[in-house]
Amino acid sequence: MKVSELPYERYTIEQGRADFERCKAAAAAASSADDMIAARDMWLRCYNNAQTAQTLSYCRFTLNTADEFYNGEVEYYDRTGPEFDKLYSEYADIMLSSPFRAELEKKLGAQLFRKLECRKKAFDPCIAELAKEENSIVTEYTHLMAAMEFEFNGEKMPLSKLRGNLENADRAVRRAAAEAMGRGLAAHKAELDDIYSRLVSIRDREAKAMGYKDFVELGYYRMGRTDYTPEMIDAFRKNVREDLVPAVAELKARVAEELGIDRVMYYDDGIYYSGSMPTPPGSKDEIFRLAREMYDDMDPEIGEFMRSMQENGAFDVESRQNKWGGGYCIAFNNFRQPFILANFNGSADDIDVITHEFGHALAGSFMFRFGDPELDVGGMETAECHSMSMEFLAWKYMDRFFGDQASKYKRRHLLSALSFIPYGVIVDEFQHIVYRNPGMTPEERDKAYLELERKYRPYISFDGIPYLEEGTRWQYQMHIYESPFYYIDYCLAQTVALGFLMKSRRDYAGALESYLAFAKKGGTQSFGDLVRGAGLPTPFDDGALRDIAAESLELAESL
Repeated sequence: MKVSELPYERYTIEQGRADFERCKAAAAAASSADDMIAARDMWLRCYNNAQTAQTLSYCRFTLNTADEFYNGEVEYYDRTGPEFDKLYSEYADIMLSSPFRAELEKKLGAQLFRKLECRKKAFDPCIAELAKEENSIVTEYTHLMAAMEFEFNGEKMPLSKLRGNLENADRAVRRAAAEAMGRGLAAHKAELDDIYSRLVSIRDREAKAMGYKDFVELGYYRMGRTDYTPEMIDAFRKNVREDLVPAVAELKARVAEELGIDRVMYYDDGIYYSGSMPTPPGSKDEIFRLAREMYDDMDPEIGEFMRSMQENGAFDVESRQNKWGGGYCIAFNNFRQPFILANFNGSADDIDVITHEFGHALAGSFMFRFGDPELDVGGMETAECHSMSMEFLAWKYMDRFFGDQASKYKRRHLLSALSFIPYGVIVDEFQHIVYRNPGMTPEERDKAYLELERKYRPYISFDGIPYLEEGTRWQYQMHIYESPFYYIDYCLAQTVALGFLMKSRRDYAGALESYLAFAKKGGTQSFGDLVRGAGLPTPFDDGALRDIAAESLELAESL
């Protein structure tokens, strides 16, 4: 069935409570581990019904944020989401306190119980009303960014389209686009600062109501992290500062010399060589035809899945007014159907969509076949390994999309991946600073952000760019508003993905086999165990980035 034809029906909190009561009664009457598993199966039906309704309504809202009906549905789940969380918390209690727990762990896996313990620590009924308010503020930000227009070259356009100009070969065009971005964001400064101040305040209140020192601890539990801590993230940042920042600085110096510029400005950050950037075929249909051929050749199982995604209309990639400006892959559990939203802009990023987001979708399809919907594809860091690693495994086929420009694409992709990690840790450390100091003023937040830029990206300047030079670049990074502490997951995953790239250079078939095994395990193992099982160092290991940085510099020279 086409995604556009999937039937939507609101799953009410009243239905959820009634379904859960039946599950609870079955658990209370259980006389064995198998009886408990049968009771859990009842819960999973409740869980899948709620997940499907919520994700389907959110999907249709993001396709058109002006749609009144789905606005209303998203608002309904914003209001009732904490009530569903209460049910989940009670379910977790039942599972964790079961007299059959030891046997259940053997049958269902210890990772499920680690996730349930984490889930318990992430929510308490005492914050239900605050959580509803938080949800509504996040939706307010989503609306603001989706409706925001930027004037550039006499045309009004969404941010997603404007940002495509930051890769234009003409530096004057890039600078004009950055200035347009700054002016457009500055026009909404009061709203952006106010929304974030309210989010920080309410998240801090939630954490303290649950007995935590600050939102950092609660935020980690919300992300479902079972095997790494803020201290381990500190160790990863240390690896980035000591081993990756110098390598990226060297790469940027080489690029600046090639471009003939004395310093790399913000609007030069996406440029990795002189001349025009490689661009894919202009037609969306042609891109998807080539993608089908690529995945058919890579692996028949993968090719078959790509064809099913296209046949089911499981992609929406055209940019338009009132469409959400980011990109994502989600899945509708009851229909066992992943879906990808993106905003093509005619740049090489369009190819990253059909590799990156498709990697997410593929892992989702494996979860439906081999995994557990409650464990999903794993934590966010694991999910991003699936997507980022697929980007690199697709290198073998880039000549199909870029012809004799394929090497330029690979060089851009590699240097972009390396350059991204320092930016990603800025976003993460910024959030740690803010949530440990929730009383910061907007001006203090911007100052802290600029200091982090100098710490991790000393090779980039924002000088002279309206508004952005004040330290406000973070305001259009939607994860900071919508998904606190998510962004570091991209950095951890990028490290793993680079490991798969280096592995594929030595043995492509072996790397692909290792990747597929990694993806098929989904969330049944912890992040660290999955990475070690793939024969790669974890990002937290001392010096984990040292060899990657050295090999990447060598590879960049050969492209």
